[in-house]
Amino acid sequence: MEPGLSAAEPTTPIRVELSRILIREMTDMQVVELRDMASGRSFPIVIGLPEAYAIERRLRGEEPERPQTHDLLDHVIDALGGRIVRVDITDLREGTFHATLTIDTAQGPVALDCRPSDALALCADGRAELWVAESVIERASSGTKPQAFPFVADEDDDHDD
Repeated sequence: MEPGLSAAEPTTPIRVELSRILIREMTDMQVVELRDMASGRSFPIVIGLPEAYAIERRLRGEEPERPQTHDLLDHVIDALGGRIVRVDITDLREGTFHATLTIDTAQGPVALDCRPSDALALCADGRAELWVAESVIERASSGTKPQAFPFVADEDDDHDD
């Protein structure tokens, strides 16, 4: 390590839940809101429309007529004997969230780098625990509220879980 630099201190992961999803078909940016299950703090993550629809389908328990990409990945994991157990949102860099998807396999747990929106699309139905690093929650929720986004739907337009 270089002189004067200290190792980054790991932050405690906080258990969160998918609080709501806001879908506006006329824009490329959709919002999911995650809420700290203990304190109630929440923060938004901007996602794409395909991921928003995949999350909404999972929340409603709907199966598409033909498998979409997230459904295919879910089927592959299942066919190989794996089980999604955990999503960790680990970092927020330059406005982009980073996550890890953990899958239990016969050979042991496998952690895969992924976009949080893809991980949420795979496990929005509650099959896996959602965790966020405390430092990410602090940075994501500092002064940023979902209503600050001009494309966020009115109460009548949002799709709560």
